[in-house]
Amino acid sequence: MILADLISMILRLAELVFAAIVLGITSHYLHLTKGVSAWNQGRFIYTDVVAALSVILAIIWLFPFSGSFIHWPADLFISIAWFVSFGLLVRWLNGSCGYVFNWGGAGFNGGCSEWKADLAFTFISALCWLVSALLGIYWVHKHTRTARTVHTPADGTYRRRRWYRSRV
Repeated sequence: MILADLISMILRLAELVFAAIVLGITSHYLHLTKGVSAWNQGRFIYTDVVAALSVILAIIWLFPFSGSFIHWPADLFISIAWFVSFGLLVRWLNGSCGYVFNWGGAGFNGGCSEWKADLAFTFISALCWLVSALLGIYWVHKHTRTARTVHTPADGTYRRRRWYRSRV
């Protein structure tokens, strides 16, 4: 399972990098609009919190241990949070910078290029967390299945012992 460990480390590193990029872009925008009501900036605060939580969890789970695969429910939760953040940011743009997946008009000047980059890295981060969750589900399923089949008799039938016939 060295391949799964390697893929997991690459995914965690990508999650860390993408979350740091989103955290930087969104925090820069929040810094520029510090006098605005927090109610109007809720979607950006939410994105910042999700990105900060992702950075922390990616750093903690970056180290390759077999226990890092059992965190797939948290990976799935963070992935859903990233998809919600992506939806909130898309809804906020609402066509003001062109269509969401139309990258032809994104140049190197103006705020549209920053928001297109923020959207792109938010979506890619959500996909990385989702793939990490799917890898964790695969790893847990494979290891519980092999643990179950190790103790079966040679004929392939498995019968549980009664609790009162324990052979200790």
